[in-house]
Amino acid sequence: MGLKDWPSAGFPGTAVNPETLLPEVVDEDKCAAALEESGDAADHVFVLLARGLNAEAAEMAADARLLDPGSLRLQVLDAEVLRAMGQFDRAERVLKALLPTVADSSLEAWVNQQLGKVYFSNGNFAAAARCFSTALDQRVASGADAAAIYSSTVSLQRAQDLAERA
Repeated sequence: MGLKDWPSAGFPGTAVNPETLLPEVVDEDKCAAALEESGDAADHVFVLLARGLNAEAAEMAADARLLDPGSLRLQVLDAEVLRAMGQFDRAERVLKALLPTVADSSLEAWVNQQLGKVYFSNGNFAAAARCFSTALDQRVASGADAAAIYSSTVSLQRAQDLAERA
């Protein structure tokens, strides 16, 4: 799968690596320009994670959460930081605690997708596939945009492939 086929990671200049299922900066100029225009701390945390700067992302996320403790996006990014730092159990707990909050909303698929990434990163490919399948079903049912559906599809296929090898 060539770089042009990588699913969008949801921020300009970033994409999801179909092997690792992690976001990466793939167009530094586009990403930097979008960051300059963004006043959203969550965007900056996301890009730090996509660049592999986990400690910096953790620090920025903590500062942002002090200013906006109820932000769902920052809570999910907290889980992403925990996942990136190998704290899979904590990341799983954060996301599972959010599921009742987002139940029956368009955000439920996003949280399920993120939970799948935690399981995937921890090598639990069968659980990851279940989460990605749920996210895909929810995204299709809600008429989500094609990029989100494609991301779930690629993630599900990768997790299923690895689960079959295990």
